[in-house]
Amino acid sequence: MSDFAPFPFDLVALLDQAVAVIRPVGDYLVAQRVLESDIEVKGLNSLVSHVDKTAEVRLVEGLSALLPEAGFLAEEGTAGNKAGARFRWVVDPLDGTTNLIHGLPVFCVSVALVDGDSPVLAVVHDPNRNECFTAVLGGGTRLNGKPVKCAQRTDLADALVATGFPHWDFTRMPNYLVALTAFAKGTRGLRRMGSAAIDLAYVACGRFDAFFEYSLQPWDIAAGLLLVTEAGGSTSDFNGVCAPTALLSGREVLAAAPGLMKAVVDVTAEAFD
Repeated sequence: MSDFAPFPFDLVALLDQAVAVIRPVGDYLVAQRVLESDIEVKGLNSLVSHVDKTAEVRLVEGLSALLPEAGFLAEEGTAGNKAGARFRWVVDPLDGTTNLIHGLPVFCVSVALVDGDSPVLAVVHDPNRNECFTAVLGGGTRLNGKPVKCAQRTDLADALVATGFPHWDFTRMPNYLVALTAFAKGTRGLRRMGSAAIDLAYVACGRFDAFFEYSLQPWDIAAGLLLVTEAGGSTSDFNGVCAPTALLSGREVLAAAPGLMKAVVDVTAEAFD
């Protein structure tokens, strides 16, 4: 967290205001139909449409009004990705674009407010299920207003592990397959949702016991990281290091229930050695 203290605003009140901005954007996403002709290719397996861009504009406008002094880091760059003096909104208007394009109802809006390199407010809103995961620093994690916690399992053999398949950076694919094999053999199962923000939210509420992925972006994970830690879980890179700057970069992201963190790190550290 930044050396600046205390916060010059009420985090809980700001969270409520942010949710009021975010929920209508989620409704907008659900109402959209994306045609093949609407799709733009940003890079290998990286897609964007007018839906992403319109959603981001609406978020930027609404969040700017709440905290004018804050900068932005937004996936589609509609805010110019300007740094604020202290605070910055990290915004993914549509995490799960490929799912939406293919009609798969697994996507969300992910918004975090970061103080320096540390998330202090988080919202992951899944409009298809009407599930809004929220957290503020020191205030715990909630799902639709009710407190949630990470799972309490301590045996990796009982765990359900989430991941994201490499889809553009294949340089570490052999290492990833080693970890994938170890988790496939040593857990109850593996799941791939196609939205890192939802994966992390599910770790926070105990649906998943752990999550790992590499080569993500800050907007994919900023909100989810806070959801996990405020729900009692742990986050780190694949070697168990949790330096905020490195973790927020998304190069390596691991999240786990407290009783499973060591076992999960043992697998990823060996696989990605």
